[in-house]
Amino acid sequence: MGTVCFIVDASVTGARLPRHLRAIRQTGLADHLLPIIVTGSTSDPRITRIEQHYRVRFLVTPSLPLGARINQAAYISQADWLLIAMQQQALQAKLWCLLYPQLDTYTLDAVLVGSQPPRLSERLLQRFLGADVAVPPYIAIRRTWLERLGGLDPELDEAALADLLQRLYACPTRLQTFSLEAPGLTRYSPSRSDKR
Repeated sequence: MGTVCFIVDASVTGARLPRHLRAIRQTGLADHLLPIIVTGSTSDPRITRIEQHYRVRFLVTPSLPLGARINQAAYISQADWLLIAMQQQALQAKLWCLLYPQLDTYTLDAVLVGSQPPRLSERLLQRFLGADVAVPPYIAIRRTWLERLGGLDPELDEAALADLLQRLYACPTRLQTFSLEAPGLTRYSPSRSDKR
């Protein structure tokens, strides 16, 4: 498997940040191999305790919006796969155990973790009516693909994650979804015709 790094922004996860970190660290593999970078715009008095307890690295940059913070964390990590938290919802530890082996491939650019892809009708509404994109709990994206997309928009704050998804859907991304609800994996590529 290529190297993996989690990027979790404190403003995205809010008060559920410890739940995210606990779920990631509850897998034996994650305890020893996978780094976690926690980004944020404000200093928190709990930083030292959280860093020690969950073995994470905090990156606090008050002047940067969300897109720029995640880009900076991605640059620092230099991992092959970046797993970025996109919602407050934390995922179960067993999902991470099942996902890691799926990242041992060169046939994927990104994986939507914890949700199903939007149907064609939903994507059309998003595109033509400007409707909000359904954001999954996490996205796993290959570093090279994120760089090819130009990273997240460094000027955007709250809209940076939805903007990244829209750009993934707009280009020929080799995309897959992964969730515990679906048996196995659901393959999905927005560049191919979707007959739903």
